[in-house]
Amino acid sequence: MTGAEEDPTQGLAAGARRRHERERRWHREGEPSMMRQVGQIGLLGWIVVAPTLLFLFVGRWLDHLAGTQIFFSAPLMMLGLAAGCWSAWRWMHRQ
Repeated sequence: MTGAEEDPTQGLAAGARRRHERERRWHREGEPSMMRQVGQIGLLGWIVVAPTLLFLFVGRWLDHLAGTQIFFSAPLMMLGLAAGCWSAWRWMHRQ
């Protein structure tokens, strides 16, 4: 096995350690409250919406400067949506 290849048992062991830590934390802290869960859902929404709107506003500004309709707005909005979804995915996997 070369150095570039990863041992699949190490990934499995790391996953088992993460699960064990989450279980210990759940026993220690208990079930999160309903308001905390609602807050996390709201935060997750803003993680997606904020970059989408930011990229859209930049696209509209570039369209205004260039005198185009949605030449910059549409692709930048999609790029912002992709960035927001990627950020949300990373945030969910850290939780």
